[in-house]
Amino acid sequence: MDAAPQQLDLLERRDRNWPSLPVGAWRDTCVGLHLCSQVIGKVRLALTPKENQWWNVPLYVTARGLTTSPMPWGDATFSIDLDFIDHEVVVEDSDGRRRSLPLIARSVAEFYKELFQVLGSMGIRVQIRDVPVEIPSTTPFPEQTTVRAYDPVQAHRFWRVLRSVEPVFERFRAGFRGKCSPVHFFWGSFDLAVTRFSGRRAPPRGPSVIDRDAYDEECISLGFWPGDAWNALGDPSVEASFYSYASPEPPGFAGERIRPAEGAYSPRLKEFLLPYERVRRAPDPAVPILEFAQSAYEAGARLGGWDVRALAYP
Repeated sequence: MDAAPQQLDLLERRDRNWPSLPVGAWRDTCVGLHLCSQVIGKVRLALTPKENQWWNVPLYVTARGLTTSPMPWGDATFSIDLDFIDHEVVVEDSDGRRRSLPLIARSVAEFYKELFQVLGSMGIRVQIRDVPVEIPSTTPFPEQTTVRAYDPVQAHRFWRVLRSVEPVFERFRAGFRGKCSPVHFFWGSFDLAVTRFSGRRAPPRGPSVIDRDAYDEECISLGFWPGDAWNALGDPSVEASFYSYASPEPPGFAGERIRPAEGAYSPRLKEFLLPYERVRRAPDPAVPILEFAQSAYEAGARLGGWDVRALAYP
């Protein structure tokens, strides 16, 4: 095969697995998915025992989308999946029953009503606190009557990015011997994350119970965020990015030089950001992600006095 066709094949595969994801191309779809994922996530929150750092609430990347993973109901279990290939929400239980509803343009109120009708038809009756969290919107889900777009192409591209990022994060996770979170998708902040912990308790952070429990231990987190679809930061330039932060942030962290050079500290967000667009154009996108993750971790751990050698897994 000639070099030119080989190069074209590599570019096509990269664009398929690491597609462009500008916020402006799917802003309303992203907002709608964020809200619907919160409805689904709150079902998991209501039915699972509380774990440290809220590890009982996130969703997980699958070969088709995102899942709650199995949740208990009576003497059975069930799961709720977002399928970004067939574009539907699927509810399945351990008795073999399966129900679905399509992912289409609709209001959050309609989605909320239809999902709970599906659950009810399977004998699953669960109550959730029906108010969004960690986002600008505070209107209860049943009152959100604005029709939200659903662009299946953009939703599929978003999942493609998550599917490509997740195994890279798993590689980074594998290099740590200490306490480390799973690679999981937080529906509150709508990001994929993995977090390392020093093993020491941290001073209280923030007034909310979410922050208090999430950051009660020293940690350094790595994540992927699809950008500011809500424009909550008032900055249209905030696009999809990888991020890393330390909590509590040690003195001097903001002034560290992180690799690759495009990684820069955001004083507003108090975290290092690496633009996704820079990563997806690399010959091997995993390389800049891992370089960014490791250099940010090394900076935070060194300045924070972590026992880096003891926490490293060969």
